[in-house]
Amino acid sequence: MTRKAWAGRRGRSQAATRAGMVVPAVMIYVGLLVVPVGYAVYYSLTDYNGFPSQTPEFTGLDNYREVFSSTDITAAMVVTGIVAAAGAALVNVAALGLALLLRQTNRFNTFGRIVMFYPHVLSALVVGFLWQALLGPQGVVNAMMEKAGASSLPFLSDETWALWTMIFVIAWALFGVQLVIYLAGLQTISPDLVEAARIDGAGRWQVFRAVTWPSLAPTVTVAIITSCLSLLKTYDVVVSLTGGGPAGSTKTLAYNILAVSFPERRVGLASAQAVVLVVAAAVLAFTVLALRRRAEEGAESVG
Repeated sequence: MTRKAWAGRRGRSQAATRAGMVVPAVMIYVGLLVVPVGYAVYYSLTDYNGFPSQTPEFTGLDNYREVFSSTDITAAMVVTGIVAAAGAALVNVAALGLALLLRQTNRFNTFGRIVMFYPHVLSALVVGFLWQALLGPQGVVNAMMEKAGASSLPFLSDETWALWTMIFVIAWALFGVQLVIYLAGLQTISPDLVEAARIDGAGRWQVFRAVTWPSLAPTVTVAIITSCLSLLKTYDVVVSLTGGGPAGSTKTLAYNILAVSFPERRVGLASAQAVVLVVAAAVLAFTVLALRRRAEEGAESVG
């Protein structure tokens, strides 16, 4: 066998090996993501109750028209947007602040990291029930306030209070992961850059603004995208904390899909809402990435 033929055979063997490693992952991706999304798009264009005995009836864009014309669904979309925006801001500010405090490796900070990450280990349903027991009308906090002679607070019984209480609870359960992301990002910052800034007379805020924050930009992008995507699909905490109330003030789109449309056997409408949620998540992710890329290009042009 000539050297050229041997090289060609070796190249084909390596290509087959790489394909054998990639194909299983591609099949899993297609089976668990592409196919379900494809079925959701298909059912969103039909009138279907989910029973095998009924054949889905094609209705075009009727379900999407109902999604954007129904006051209940549009209200759930607004609540979802508020939860995603306010929750992401609260989660990332808290996680970044704590990451800066816990960045040094010592026993106290190690213990602090464990404590801060612990809420994420709990099931979202458990988190909701836990805070419902603490902040409910007959919960521990209100009972203690009444014993102290103070008026109870409508954490979960007032529409505005319930929404912001739910956002706080979701942020409390979520920010442990974002803390880990920021801690990992802080570890990538060169100590030499920080030391050079301090030698030049920069204070803590100046070091953060000139060195830490620019170096954390990719980490911030990842943290914002992951937190927003998690918040857009908020469901478990709504079920166990508020049940969508009072008066639907905490009903998110994911809750409306799983707890309202599907139980009513409106698979087509539920699928349309799911497609809208997927598209919104994709647009959000690509928008954040585009803004980050534009910022990097602007910084390079200035430099």
